[in-house]
Amino acid sequence: MKIVTKDKWFDVQHQADNISLIHEPYIRPFYRCNLWYVHGRDKGALIDTGSGLVSLREQIPLLTEKPVCAIASHTHFDHMAGHYEFSERVVHSDEAHILAHPDGDNTLATMFVSDEMFDAHPDCEICYAEYRVKSAPASRIVEDGDVIDLGDRVLEVIHTPGHSPGGISLWEHSTQTLFSGDVIYDGPLIVDAYHSNLNQYRQSLERLHRLPVRTVHGGHFPSFSGERLKILIFDWLRDHEG
Repeated sequence: MKIVTKDKWFDVQHQADNISLIHEPYIRPFYRCNLWYVHGRDKGALIDTGSGLVSLREQIPLLTEKPVCAIASHTHFDHMAGHYEFSERVVHSDEAHILAHPDGDNTLATMFVSDEMFDAHPDCEICYAEYRVKSAPASRIVEDGDVIDLGDRVLEVIHTPGHSPGGISLWEHSTQTLFSGDVIYDGPLIVDAYHSNLNQYRQSLERLHRLPVRTVHGGHFPSFSGERLKILIFDWLRDHEG
């Protein structure tokens, strides 16, 4: 397995609307989580924190320029293993217990962390059997309709269970931007995790379909338009009728 130095492990891409994409390019696309950083006046919001293999705060200067609120779209390992680095940690109430007491089963790490996940390792070979997600108890537990105020912009919490019980999306009305986590992205959706629920999935997608979305930043794969969102939701609902 190729080895990559820690300073090359992350890639940062600056997007429209003062949003930055942080990702781990040597994790293969199906497993690679998108970490969305929303630049605010008073603090930033980091939506998901990746694999935890390399320190985000040590390698990405923008995460130390002002206070950062780390938000878990849900508590599968690829989305929250870096949460321990941040003092402000947000999660939905239905998955707060996993953020506080993660293990290989409840975070899906045991199922997925293997050679299949990587094109390279950071600095040294990873012992998969010893991979651990660190405990990061929430400093704030959120529910549907709560808001995260960054000073000059606001993210609304939308509870979107289905992929997992405490899955959330974040909606910025002013820019018509949806951060959808893993409930919807432009790629193969995971509907059979141990706590997935198809009925909840359907209800969540129907709810998102009603939003006037311009841009969707999902938990995996490239971003896409609101028009594409409607097509993806229509296709999913058609394929899962009954």
